[in-house]
Amino acid sequence: MSHISTAQKVFAIEAEAIRSVRSQLDAAFEKAVDLIVETLRKRRKIIVVGIGKSGNIGHKISATLTSTGSTSVLLNPVDALHGDLGIVNDGDLILALSYSGESEELLNLLPALKRFSVNFISMTGAPKSALARHSDVVLKVKVPREACPFNLAPTASTTAMLVMGDALAMAVLQARGFKKQDFAKHHPSGAIGRSLLLQVRDIMRSNSRNAVAPQTLLVKDALLLMTQAKSGSVSVTNARGRLVGVFTDGDLRRRMATDGEILAQPLCRVMTQRPICIREDALAMEALKIFNERNIDDLIVVNRQNEPVGLIDSQDLPKLKLM
Repeated sequence: MSHISTAQKVFAIEAEAIRSVRSQLDAAFEKAVDLIVETLRKRRKIIVVGIGKSGNIGHKISATLTSTGSTSVLLNPVDALHGDLGIVNDGDLILALSYSGESEELLNLLPALKRFSVNFISMTGAPKSALARHSDVVLKVKVPREACPFNLAPTASTTAMLVMGDALAMAVLQARGFKKQDFAKHHPSGAIGRSLLLQVRDIMRSNSRNAVAPQTLLVKDALLLMTQAKSGSVSVTNARGRLVGVFTDGDLRRRMATDGEILAQPLCRVMTQRPICIREDALAMEALKIFNERNIDDLIVVNRQNEPVGLIDSQDLPKLKLM
């Protein structure tokens, strides 16, 4: 069997595992979401517990919950019995992960956890296990088989747990009305944070770097403004200073082939009317979306009065780390 054939078999087994776990979703999932939402409403936290591979998956689930506004921490069962149990408070919620439901380290921790007034959700492939019997809610993640040829190494089962954790986090996110703006607060760094937190006014070229001209100005004079601003376009305004068009160096090249007198023409005769623009208080990610959807090099920025106050050059985006 080739390496690719082996990989394809693993993909097939794990995809089947996900479909199997999806078919097992029932009212317990609804109850789990409700318990988590109620816990967070009371400003308590979700404590994810697991050992071994389940603990690794628990780490990722806890991180996903936290990054989407659901306060969560990871508790190692062994460390918990040596002092880390101090992170547990009445009103918290325990999310315990164990595919067999019989992990000795986890079962040893149960009596200590039960001393607190906490809700208990388990994620297991054995709904009749000791862990499941001590749980308020059981999320079933039983899979047909592991991807391991010996059906031993946790592979499909851990994938199933990971997907169940993602499903839980996304359902809680929607139930709590979590918004993009909330997501941005938790991701202030990196491309995600920049695109969600920055506004257009934070990234636009303005003042001397923003070429603006009245529609009566001749093309030759407009080109001087563009050169001074080091810009490939000029925003064209009417007598009231409102945006009515745009003229670009591309427009100049295209027209020079057919109009030898273009330099003596007023902008109103050669400009592109009703250009694409964006408000200065819009999010930077909205500008990025426009660049991705439209074939433009420059995006004009306007204020509430539709006056051109800035310009975003597509060449600036990589420097701003928005792409």
